[in-house]
Amino acid sequence: MSRIAPGTLRDNRLFGWLFPRVAGLVAGTQPPAVFSVLGRNRPLFKAWLHFSGRLMARGNLRRRDTELVILRVAHHSSSAYEWAHHVHLASRLGFTAEHFDAVREGPDNPLWDARQRVLLLAVDHLTEHGDLDDDLWAAVREHLDEPTVIEFLFLVGHYQMLATVLTTLRIEPDPPATGLTRALHRLIAR
Repeated sequence: MSRIAPGTLRDNRLFGWLFPRVAGLVAGTQPPAVFSVLGRNRPLFKAWLHFSGRLMARGNLRRRDTELVILRVAHHSSSAYEWAHHVHLASRLGFTAEHFDAVREGPDNPLWDARQRVLLLAVDHLTEHGDLDDDLWAAVREHLDEPTVIEFLFLVGHYQMLATVLTTLRIEPDPPATGLTRALHRLIAR
């Protein structure tokens, strides 16, 4: 049970109430609880949406790399919400059960190419040590230019932070859409 209940229309105002419903419709889930709960702090919620949207959907990293990084952070953080939410998103990008098992296994899995292996290794070091040694930094820089490596570092740190918030607030993974919401999602997904 979430320690802070999802906000109502009155709590979150129109934007904070409507956004999770649209996001759930697009994603094919019930309104994502993360948005309904964080929407209770309206100014922070709007700023966070802008920041996280820039990192995820509108960032420099390839979308598949972004999801790979987020999933590895979720794995390290033991964040059930973050894992389930991004398994759903990554599945829409072609990730399979084999990919998800490989994310859990880490950079040594033969499924990964050199770039993905380096990104996973860097996530592992950042989540464990909060830093990259010079050799790993050089390996990352072979694959990422300066703006993208800065984004990568923020992406890892942001999802570690978010995992802490989700875990501490006890936000449970979102159930799949049902009824009319499910039917509307199918129409949108076509």
